[in-house]
Formats: sequence, structure tokens, C-alpha cells
Amino acid sequence: MYDRPMDVFEPRASLRNAHRMTLYSWGNPRHFPRLPAPTRRYFDVAPATRVVADCHWHERPWEHVTLVALHGLNGSSEAHYMRGLAAKGFARGMNVVRLNQRNCGDTEHLAEGLFHSGLTADAAHVVHELTHIDGLPAIGVAGYSLGGNLALKLAGEYGAFAPKTVLGVAAVSPIIEISECTRALERPGNALYQWNFVRDLKRRMRRKERFHSGRFDLTKLNAVRTVREFDETYTAPYFGFRNAEDYYHRASSMRVIDRIRVPALIITAEDDPFVPSRPFHDPKVTGNPHIDLRVSPHGGHCGFVGARSGEDDGYWAENRIVEFIWGLGTGDGLPGTGTRHLLRVDTDSPRFQNVEGDPFRVVVRRG
Repeated sequence: MYDRPMDVFEPRASLRNAHRMTLYSWGNPRHFPRLPAPTRRYFDVAPATRVVADCHWHERPWEHVTLVALHGLNGSSEAHYMRGLAAKGFARGMNVVRLNQRNCGDTEHLAEGLFHSGLTADAAHVVHELTHIDGLPAIGVAGYSLGGNLALKLAGEYGAFAPKTVLGVAAVSPIIEISECTRALERPGNALYQWNFVRDLKRRMRRKERFHSGRFDLTKLNAVRTVREFDETYTAPYFGFRNAEDYYHRASSMRVIDRIRVPALIITAEDDPFVPSRPFHDPKVTGNPHIDLRVSPHGGHCGFVGARSGEDDGYWAENRIVEFIWGLGTGDGLPGTGTRHLLRVDTDSPRFQNVEGDPFRVVVRRG
């Protein structure tokens, strides 16, 4: 484990309840007046498939660490934690790339197909392009919830062959064992979250129909009541999984988390309403010396809102991610100290391709 100075999370006094923490962090309006307006960047990640990112660049960006941020299910680059990360990271001296997953952020017209929770190829493509086209020498990847699963799974798929430009990855409330998260979501006490996820998934399918008429059979959409039913009806068959359970198993970062060989920070809460903490105590996680695991008694799902202090808005996990990635880009590896040590671009680093017949796996191909 990486022994870095990192304070213990203490929730804001009014947010010790998990649901209150989760809902407050999701619904609380946040403003970032010091964050400059983003530049839009399109990435052609596959045939007939583009993703778009909102990017914040410093002058001479190749002299700065770059943070690629990945959002959760039905989120976008405009999610509060994406903008919060960007504000804190940019203020610290980082470039920040807020990446929309396929079809997210009103981009259904940019991709013919769907997206799923283990599809790391897009993030790998972005890292590759930022390295080889932009010449950025030091890149960190951070994700929340579904995005956290992607960040960890990407690192596991890289294994010992991660590009030399990749400093490390960070994940907050990651859904590392998707089946368990889906079952937890089906508890009666989580009906509000389930309803919200399903509503947004249905809206996305209807928007897809406007841009790609007849591509998907929407006659079954009204009958869908749960995320599992949606994945059984649409996600699993579209990507060639046997069923939803097969999809969840194969798309979960737990399948490869023991292969992570870059520094990885995981932040999660024992009281997360629908991301059980049990998988995080698995030896595949706790026994991997490259993983810095932080399991807090409180924090809810993607919450971790503590007390305000001066200009600090109290969003603890955002601060920890920025410290972690920044620390990996400094000479001595400690947050905010030492002379920044940026990695040279490796022009012989691997290319990334999808494996034919495998809907999510990315492998390293030399040459």
C-alpha cells in the first residue's frame, strides 16, 4: 500500500446518514467561478462512434499533469463531481479532461451503438491519443461509481504493460462487483435510486431512436422497471453477453483488479446505499500492494462531503484524488512537494484494440 499523508474522512454533521449524504451531494447546486470555460474535444474511438470531452488546458499543457475524469451511470461531464475535480485539479496546476461516455451528455447522435459499464476501450483510446497526438507526458485517470470501475478495470487490463505516461488511477464508490451493486439497488430502501437510473436509461433509448431510428426495439422499453431488466433487455444482448448476470460478471473490475500494477487509490464507504463494501475486503484488493484502499464508515454513494474550511467546500474525495494524482507527478511522490517529475512520452508504447468477439476487453498490441 502507498503510505501517503491522507486525512480520515469526517462527514459534515448534518450528513452522517447515508441517504442524506448521497442525495445532498447529488442535488446540492455547486458553482466554480474560477474554473475557466472548457474547450470541447472529440475523439473518434471506433467506427461511427465519437465521444466528446470538456477540457481545461494550461498554457504549455505538455508541462503539466493531466487528469482524465470519468463519470458514473447516466452522468456526464457536467456532473458536480466532474466539475469539482476539474476546479480543484486545475487550481493545483493540472490539465483536466472531463470525458463523456458514449451517448452521455446529449451525445446520442455521435454513436450508433450503446455503452456498458466495463467498456474501457474509449478511455484507453483517449489516453493513447493524449499521449501520442498531444504529447502529454503524465496522465492520471479518476472515476466515480461506474467511472471508477472503468478506471480500475483499465489499470487491471494494462497490467504490467501500462503506458509509461500513466501515473495511476483513482476511484470513488466504484462498482467493482456489478452484480452485487445491482442486487443492492433492488432493496426497497433504494427504490428512489432505482427509479432515477431507469428513468434516465429510458430517456436515453428514446433519444437514440430519434437519431438512429429503428436501430433498437423499443416495444419492450415501457415494461422495464429495474436496471437489471434494462440490461437483460438491451445491454447484454447488444454486446453479445449471455444475459445480464454474465455481463455484470465480465464487466466488473474485480476480474482483473489483482493485476493492477500502477498506483491506485480506492475510496468507498461502508454505508454506501448500493455499493456493498464486502468486495473491497477481498484479498484481490487488500493483497495488492499497488492499491491504496480507503474504506470510510460514512460517505454514502459518491458523497464524502465534510465540513467547509475557508475556500475548501468540503468535498473530501475530490481533494484526495487531486492530492494523489498530483503526488504521483512530483519528484518524491508526496502530494504538493518536491520538483515535478514528468514522464517522457514513450513513442513505442502499446496501441489499444478491442478483442474481436469480446465486447469489453482491451489488449495491448505492439507495433
